[in-house]
Amino acid sequence: MYHSNRQRGNGKVLHIAALLAVLLVSWVLWSGLYKPLLLGLGVFSCVLSTYLATRMGFFRHKFPLRTLVRLPGYCWWLLGEVVKSSLDVARVVLSPSLAISPTVVELGSDGLNDVGKVILGNSITLSPGTVTIDLHKDTLLVHCLTKESAQALQDHEAQRRVTRLGLH
Repeated sequence: MYHSNRQRGNGKVLHIAALLAVLLVSWVLWSGLYKPLLLGLGVFSCVLSTYLATRMGFFRHKFPLRTLVRLPGYCWWLLGEVVKSSLDVARVVLSPSLAISPTVVELGSDGLNDVGKVILGNSITLSPGTVTIDLHKDTLLVHCLTKESAQALQDHEAQRRVTRLGLH
């Protein structure tokens, strides 16, 4: 008997169509380009991205509604952290003494699912002066430009924020 369950990630058609719609609307709104060739390339790009997401198993992860509701607040918090980190790195780079103190710290990601761990690692890497070097099981290895940024990470605010998204 033939099963139509060949997709990796077992994506449902509605979820796939919703992702495609979000990508298409986002592309059209953000590009502002409405020439036929560019619209065609945009559609191709969105269809290809949706196909790759399906092949990579994107739809096997469940996203609770509370995650979508809390995501804008997380993005605003992350934007504030990126701005603060940018100012700190600029201060360090522009100071005559260059008071850098490179530090590597281990952060736990207990209770987060795979998506939560990736969001945490990418959020840390987005902040200037910090780079997530490795993610192994429930531990992230992070390189920080200064000891102050390492101490700020060890306050676990980022982990709390990602956990509040409901990705556990």
